[in-house]
Amino acid sequence: MGKANIDKKQRGDPQNHLPLTPVTLNLLLALADEERHGYGIMLEVGERTGKKPGPGTLYTSIKRLVSGGLIEESGERPAPESDDERRRYYRLTGFGARVLAAEVGRLEATVRAARSKGAYPAPNPRTAMEPA
Repeated sequence: MGKANIDKKQRGDPQNHLPLTPVTLNLLLALADEERHGYGIMLEVGERTGKKPGPGTLYTSIKRLVSGGLIEESGERPAPESDDERRRYYRLTGFGARVLAAEVGRLEATVRAARSKGAYPAPNPRTAMEPA
């Protein structure tokens, strides 16, 4: 089996990519609603999480996500007067969207399990310490 066939097989099932790391999850979420350039991804993640990924983490992750087929470089660009030609724009692929949806579903199942066990929302510490 050639490398291209192995890559297709690995990409075929989103479950093969789970669980996502927090960085990967946040990068995919940043691209879920629009294309962004690297710095724009960094700003969106920082705004949503309160912590921007560093450039090394960001661009290493972007490279890995591109090679994994979860995101791709976009050929579309904004108007030249509002663009910097050095920027590379990225978008979620169809496969990346399926992986993101599978991860969100996995996280939702975890939250449901936590709720059913009374662990979320967190119990009141005062009542949790009282004897039964």
